[in-house]
Amino acid sequence: MPILAVIGDGQLARMMHTEAIELGLKPRVLASSADASAAQVFGDVVIGDYTVLDDVKRVCSGAAAATFDHEHVPNEFLNELIASGVSVQPQPQALIYAQDKLEQRRKMAEIGAPVPEFAAIESVEDAETFFDSVEGAMCLKATRGGYDGHGVWFPKSREGAGELVDKLLADGTPLYAERKIDFDRELSAMVARTPSGEIRAWPVVESRQRDGICVEAIAPAPNMAPEMATYCQELAMNVAEELGVTGVLAVELFADGDEVIVNELAMRPHNTGHWTQNGCVTSQFEQHLRAVLDWPLGSVEMTAPFTVMVNTLGGETEPTQPMEERVAEVMRRYPEAKVHLYGKGYRPGRKMGHVNVAGHDLDTVLETAKAAAEIIVKGTGA
Repeated sequence: MPILAVIGDGQLARMMHTEAIELGLKPRVLASSADASAAQVFGDVVIGDYTVLDDVKRVCSGAAAATFDHEHVPNEFLNELIASGVSVQPQPQALIYAQDKLEQRRKMAEIGAPVPEFAAIESVEDAETFFDSVEGAMCLKATRGGYDGHGVWFPKSREGAGELVDKLLADGTPLYAERKIDFDRELSAMVARTPSGEIRAWPVVESRQRDGICVEAIAPAPNMAPEMATYCQELAMNVAEELGVTGVLAVELFADGDEVIVNELAMRPHNTGHWTQNGCVTSQFEQHLRAVLDWPLGSVEMTAPFTVMVNTLGGETEPTQPMEERVAEVMRRYPEAKVHLYGKGYRPGRKMGHVNVAGHDLDTVLETAKAAAEIIVKGTGA
């Protein structure tokens, strides 16, 4: 069976491994250390750095395909791999739109996807002009490297925008700005696409955020008109086809009533797709592997009317109760809950794992998932 190279050692690679071994693949990971989340479970681990070309080449040697758990591998490395005959999925000409948010905005506008007003910010004057043009509703973003609320700023005044931009540009941070969007909720439309063009879309989910971090994902998004759900799925499929994305694509959306705006793209399995592990015939991780190997895609039918994913984020203090006991307590109280842990050391706010619960009543499913996650985060003595 084929060797599959995964570049990146986080929880997404870790969960790809589970599906890879079920499919009989030979998964290999490029990890920064032996105790990284993915390196703990892979049988074939290459210790190295994704910013070092020789390390990237080593992990891809003999692989049928190479894929990623993040979008940050230098594209010049990927072009060298492709030139040497490695099947890199997704390819760099698509990845650039996940790596560079300004390029992403430009491409979305070009293909007619709904985006807010935006502009490159290369000077204090650019910042002040844009602040005026949107009447202060300004969101400033780093074009590269931001995640989970990092690399995003909301200046309160024209002068504040100028001062912030002056400092960030001096620090070497490339920037762009967009109009701050008022929205009712956040949605995620996820699809998978093969190199030969087969494409499947999962049900659209509602993503609930706190401090820029996803805390819950509800599938399907509650109270959504079928026409809007179809529109969001078709939008995501169109983005995948226009950009040539292979593997899993998440299109994060801001929704205001029946109107949606593209927020960001992720070209890999995504936090808002974790529910598929226990609520869908084919999980996002299995589908991603099928897609990058150009295998037939699996069914995206839900296995229950509702599935909720709740992230277990590290609290202010680490519980004294051992994790093993917390997991066992969840099993005792909520046997329907599925716990997924990432093998990560404790840190406040860190994604330590998630809990999935599927069922027929949304209120019950949501309450159960939250309660189970609370035990994992705080222990039973809280």
